[in-house]
Amino acid sequence: MAKYKIIAVIYGSDSSEWEVSCRSGEYTASCIDGATYDVYEIFARFGRWELVAMRRRNSMRVPFPEGSRPEVDKSDFSVNVFGEKINFEFAYIMQHGFPGETGQMQGYLEMLGIPFAGCSSFVSAVAFDKFSCKCYLEGMDCVKLPDFDLVREGVDDVEAFSAKILSRLHLPIFVKPTGAGSSFGITKVKMSSALPEAIRFAFTEGPTVIVEESVHGRELTCAVYFDGQVIRALPVIEIVTENEYFDYDAKYNGHSRELCPAPIPDEMAAEVQEASRQIYARLGCRGVVRMDYIRSDDGLYFLEVNTIPGMTSASLVPKMVRTAGIDMTAFLSSIIENS
Repeated sequence: MAKYKIIAVIYGSDSSEWEVSCRSGEYTASCIDGATYDVYEIFARFGRWELVAMRRRNSMRVPFPEGSRPEVDKSDFSVNVFGEKINFEFAYIMQHGFPGETGQMQGYLEMLGIPFAGCSSFVSAVAFDKFSCKCYLEGMDCVKLPDFDLVREGVDDVEAFSAKILSRLHLPIFVKPTGAGSSFGITKVKMSSALPEAIRFAFTEGPTVIVEESVHGRELTCAVYFDGQVIRALPVIEIVTENEYFDYDAKYNGHSRELCPAPIPDEMAAEVQEASRQIYARLGCRGVVRMDYIRSDDGLYFLEVNTIPGMTSASLVPKMVRTAGIDMTAFLSSIIENS
């Protein structure tokens, strides 16, 4: 017997990733078991939350045309459809970036007492900020961390910071907004003169920027989830890109190969999966979470955590699920019922 019957899938966001979020949300909604749940798709962007489509149990999807979409009542997370008030029992958050990955949407649902798939507001906030997350994981034996530092817009002098960090780190250096995904705002800096401009470019995505030393090796990623009894790891993927690094173009425009399962020794795959389980437990994650790494000659380097990983049909997690021989609908049911 399912714990919930009425599921809201929330997508769209207030960040540069909103279009990717829509694709992830639409795919997720289409895969949720239509014989068990009523599924309502909510587009939420800049404070306006609208019902895009609904699919009641054992029925076809009914879209609502733009301009006549019912608006969600945020006071109790409900919507009025054809004269009937629908109170959502569970939320599947598929917002990449603000406010879905930052803990804000989770905090709203926590205050209303509405359960949701994924990490708590606190864990989401810590994991989303690349600097905070790395600080949180320092000292773990299962992974190494590239040398890194933080620069704040309007607080730190960019030129002075650049000179200081270049005296400590070796080129190339990655410059990343601490709170952005899909590689927005990232630059791989190979000349010292380019660092200040790369930092200013990263500031276009947010007021805090992490600068970290590049690590050479194989790019690997692994997702883990709680199945109701144990934390399970999915097959590891190796990312081989035609570009300088796994940037937005490589991710979404076909300029990379995502090899699943990764063509790596079994012991290396086990190392990545065990590190992912330990990080999941250390942070206190829930739902499905993906961890990204570089496997260098001197060990496994942690890059970042994705608490709401991409979920389009071509995304990494669905590829892992298919490789594991798990039906996507059954997988999502497990995430919903064990969140």
